[in-house]
Amino acid sequence: MSVQVSAKSYWIGYQTILIKEITRILRIWAQTLIPPVITMSLYFVIFGAIIGRRVGEMNGLPYMDFIVPGLIMLSVITNSYGNITSSFFGAKFGRHVEELLVSPLPPWIILAGYVSGAVFRALAVGILVWLIAGVFSGFHMHNVAVTFSILILTAVVFALGGFINAIYAQKFDDISIIPTFVLQPLTYLGGVFFSVSLLPGFWQNLSLVNPIVYMVSAFRFGLLGISDIPLWQAYAIVCGFAVVLFVICMTLLKRGVGLRS
Repeated sequence: MSVQVSAKSYWIGYQTILIKEITRILRIWAQTLIPPVITMSLYFVIFGAIIGRRVGEMNGLPYMDFIVPGLIMLSVITNSYGNITSSFFGAKFGRHVEELLVSPLPPWIILAGYVSGAVFRALAVGILVWLIAGVFSGFHMHNVAVTFSILILTAVVFALGGFINAIYAQKFDDISIIPTFVLQPLTYLGGVFFSVSLLPGFWQNLSLVNPIVYMVSAFRFGLLGISDIPLWQAYAIVCGFAVVLFVICMTLLKRGVGLRS
């Protein structure tokens, strides 16, 4: 009986955190959902419609079609990371994260609630961007299972990374350092606008250190059926990052790093 009550309590706690996160996202939809859609639309117009005419084809596909998976993945990465950093740091700043820490909820439930909220926003933005992309290049879906699994795994990885950022952040400026100086360069060099197979040998090998290359390539396979990286290798890298980041997040939460003053 105690196990059933405990499991029910855990589910209620998880549900509460998730509903709070979704409500926050939808309440300020003009800040959370619309800006990335506008930004990606501009990318489609400038890089796809204008520059794409001069580029022609890449890997046998029209350039507009080629960049669609990368731009969707770009929006998923930035929104999953940005959502959890702002939300959890806001909880720290408002001191109501302490209510979670003294509650009977285990750390993994707290983490799951915040990560799920970030995944919700990432998927919502990703679907909206995909719908916008359909206007420019049509709707493509080569493999539904690969498309959604790699989309969710990528959102989870960067939500976990954003959680770590939020834990260590001491002021609002701290949550923009990693996205600006680490995340953005890795994303733009991760095969969003080009195929890594076109790079010279040294730079092609160096690009394989970038985990975003694997995410974009796998997602491009899901939508278009082409990839620069073997699919199994992409899943291994993404799942590996998810496990490592989850362990780090759990360790920090259990120790109360950056949370207890």
